[in-house]
Amino acid sequence: MSIGRTHLRFDWLTIFIYIALVFIGWVNIYSASLNDNANGYFDLTQIYGKQMMWIGLSLILVIFVLAIDTKFYERFSSVIYIISILSLIGLFIFGRTIAGTTAWYDFGSFSIQPSEFVKATTALALAKYVSDIQTNMKEFKHQLVAFLIIAIPTFLILMQPDPGSVLVYAAFIFPLYREGLHGLYLLTGLFVSILFVATLLFHAFWVTLGILVIIGLIYFIRRKSKPNIFKYVFIALSCIAFTFSVDYIFENVFKQHHRDRFNIVLGKEVDSRGIGYNTNQSEIAISNGGLWGKGWTQGTQTKGNFVPEQHTDYIFSTVGEEWGFVGSMVVILLFVGLIARIIFRAEKQKNQFGRVYGYSVAAILFIHFFVNIGMVTGIFPTVGIPLPFFSYGGSGLWGFTILLFIFVKLDAANYHYT
Repeated sequence: MSIGRTHLRFDWLTIFIYIALVFIGWVNIYSASLNDNANGYFDLTQIYGKQMMWIGLSLILVIFVLAIDTKFYERFSSVIYIISILSLIGLFIFGRTIAGTTAWYDFGSFSIQPSEFVKATTALALAKYVSDIQTNMKEFKHQLVAFLIIAIPTFLILMQPDPGSVLVYAAFIFPLYREGLHGLYLLTGLFVSILFVATLLFHAFWVTLGILVIIGLIYFIRRKSKPNIFKYVFIALSCIAFTFSVDYIFENVFKQHHRDRFNIVLGKEVDSRGIGYNTNQSEIAISNGGLWGKGWTQGTQTKGNFVPEQHTDYIFSTVGEEWGFVGSMVVILLFVGLIARIIFRAEKQKNQFGRVYGYSVAAILFIHFFVNIGMVTGIFPTVGIPLPFFSYGGSGLWGFTILLFIFVKLDAANYHYT
């Protein structure tokens, strides 16, 4: 299906929101990176000039993605996935190491981070497998294969190590849930997270006592239906075993800077000048903005370079300081609108492949958006997750652009109008 015959069926609202986010992102990157050596908006020696170049090249990518026939994405999804996995493996031989993470290929003065593109290839492979006529996500053997598709890139990225990018792959649980995966997986993940945080905040003894009380109450309430007591004992023992393993995991699996960030967010440590400096300065910048903000390029924290790497992971602090609460809400609403729109269009797909891929796109964007905003505002620990279409970087912008516009193309061909 050619681009000429489907352009009228493209979801132009999604495209408009994409353009708005990219433009607003560049405006804030310009402000965050502006200095006395600046020479026009297209100065390639400056960060904002390079980002403008990435934006221009991303438009070429959009045309390329939309020009490809939709059947290509489905038929060759497995091949594309395997190639992307090989690109991750190749990093351990040819990759460039920055700040202890081997995640980039060098091409002259530019670097490419393959993990930014693997999100889209994993989404394609998962959509292909789940939409296979023989796949039933209620069967364990099919669940295992789906989890393996997700686990392979997750493991390779974890080995770089890049724990922030690894967190994003938890997003794929949502499209699987939509396609029949038992809700117990979601509840288990949520409960494990709560247990983990609770154990860090309180002693394992008190958490264990709470587990016994809660499970005992549930069993007492349901006693008339004669529940299997061994099942409740097994659940209780599993929870208690995990609780007493939290300290070991925290001290031996997490690195020191990860432990420090968790402790600061949980209020167990106060370090406004060390590991918590970025978040502390980001919070100050956002609070300085008030209702309407200080105005474009007028942010005192931004101009004073008080927030390190403000043009990348902490770009939202520039929005908060210079555009205030109103500007921040506009950005948040644009992201929420984009995610909601993708879910709406995914539900209207005529085939399962498009629906699964659409839900994957929405889930990935949500995790990035939710965690990044939480990180910048001090709700979550700093984990190094960029804000889609906003944060500086060619790999990130291109990766998210490809991820989104593959769905735009699938949607134009498979959307069911009612």
